[in-house]
Amino acid sequence: MDSIETAIRRAEGAAEPSNGWDSPPGYEVGYGVASDQLRNGLDVVAESVNPLQESRDAWRDAGLRTGARVVEVEILCSDVAEHRRRAEERTVDVPGLTKPTWEQITSRDYTPWTRDRVVIDTATLDPDDAVQHLRAATET
Repeated sequence: MDSIETAIRRAEGAAEPSNGWDSPPGYEVGYGVASDQLRNGLDVVAESVNPLQESRDAWRDAGLRTGARVVEVEILCSDVAEHRRRAEERTVDVPGLTKPTWEQITSRDYTPWTRDRVVIDTATLDPDDAVQHLRAATET
C-alpha cells in the first residue's frame, strides 16, 4: 500500500491525506488489483494498516467476491516501548514515502476487531515463530 499511495501522490503532485476523496484511492487500487490477481488464480497477501472496520471489510470482500479463501491476520506489537522504537527507527524503502511520526501512529482512529482472525504479536513471537503460528492457523 505504501508503494501504491506514494505513486498516486507523486502523480497528482500532492501528499494531502484525503484530498476530499470518499475512499482513499490507494486502497481502492489495492482492492482492485487484489481482485484481479485472485480471479487469475493467484494468491494475494494484502499488507496494510487497517485500523478501521471499513477497510478490513473491503479487503475481505475483495477476496470473497472472487471465491477466494480469506484469512485475516492482525499483526500487533503489545510492547509500546518496542513499538515506538521500531516505528522511529524504521528505514523507509519506498522512494518518496514519509514515515509517520509516533504521534501520528498513536493518534490514528482505531476500531477493535469484531470477528475471528489470526493474531500475531511481534512483541512475543520472533519472525520464525510468527511464520509457524500463521502457517498452523491457515492449514486447511
